[in-house]
Amino acid sequence: MNKKTCLYERHADMGALIQSFGGFDMPIQYSSIIEEHNAVRQHCGVFDVSHMGELFIKGKDAERFVNHIYTNDVSNAPIYQIFYGMMLYPNGGTVDDVLVYKLGKEEFLIVMNAANIDKDVEWVTKNANGFDVQIDNASDRYGQLAVQGPEAEQVMKEVLGIDCQDLKFYTAKTIDDNDGEVIVSRTGYTGEDGFEIYGSHKFIVDQWDKLMASKRCVPCGLGCRDTLRFEVGLPLYGNELSDTITPVMAGLSMFCKFDKPEFIGKEALLQQKAEGPAKRQRGIELEGHAIPRHGYKVFKGDREVGEVTTGYRLISTDKSCAVAMVDPEFKLGDTLEIQIRKKKVPGTIVKKKFYEKHYKK
Repeated sequence: MNKKTCLYERHADMGALIQSFGGFDMPIQYSSIIEEHNAVRQHCGVFDVSHMGELFIKGKDAERFVNHIYTNDVSNAPIYQIFYGMMLYPNGGTVDDVLVYKLGKEEFLIVMNAANIDKDVEWVTKNANGFDVQIDNASDRYGQLAVQGPEAEQVMKEVLGIDCQDLKFYTAKTIDDNDGEVIVSRTGYTGEDGFEIYGSHKFIVDQWDKLMASKRCVPCGLGCRDTLRFEVGLPLYGNELSDTITPVMAGLSMFCKFDKPEFIGKEALLQQKAEGPAKRQRGIELEGHAIPRHGYKVFKGDREVGEVTTGYRLISTDKSCAVAMVDPEFKLGDTLEIQIRKKKVPGTIVKKKFYEKHYKK
């Protein structure tokens, strides 16, 4: 049986289309994916992302331990700095791509993908032997909202009374609430300026109600969260990353700090970089209006050379685009075809960022 977030009743009362995602019953859309997508690109949208997992790592060895299980380098970072990176298996395959928040000298928060929470907690716990750390899976205690779009900073201040002007990109702060600590950050998974609010279930429901009453932002489902992240080249675990897709294959080596003394999976990635991966991820812009989908085959002439991980008719640019795992010989500007139903549709390899990000840095 699927879990429900603290906002499930609100979504049901608003008539949202609710479907299973990552083991939760989640809103996919309220009005339409196009309307919600455009609201985030042009004004402000709010997402319930309470299905995401929160794992606290505390203790004397917290920094050393996080660096051991994580590809990015959290050492000597200022408090409230946020990092993007991956946890890897020894063979370089991806356990999960996660955000790490440095909340104190000996305290870190790992934000996990919903479908991976149990697996991630087990993996982290299994690798903690020999480290003086306490691991606290707080996923069931926290709700999370994402307030996204060019008007998000104004909405946070004027509707919720949370001033975020001081928050730089990929930083966080904490504020006090009667029900416990609230974490506010500025990252975004949409390509627009945006904020995340982590708090108790009661606090998150109260903030949602204020946002909905204000009419200053549109409620958004996971449908447009996917179209928004895809347009700006942000990966989704299970599509662009998996236990068989490494950061090197996905073009995410920049988030793997090879100058660190060690991290789980480092040797496998270095070997893959030296030898060249079996597949590489590429962006493909198609001719015409046919829409590529996950799992569609990619061809060069009669030879099958890859498979689509995500594809859409882009809402912001009105072009049909895909990201695909293809043979490593294919480079920018090369032409390939994607099998869509009975027809092979030609396309050109382009950068995976199909639309420019508008983060406030």
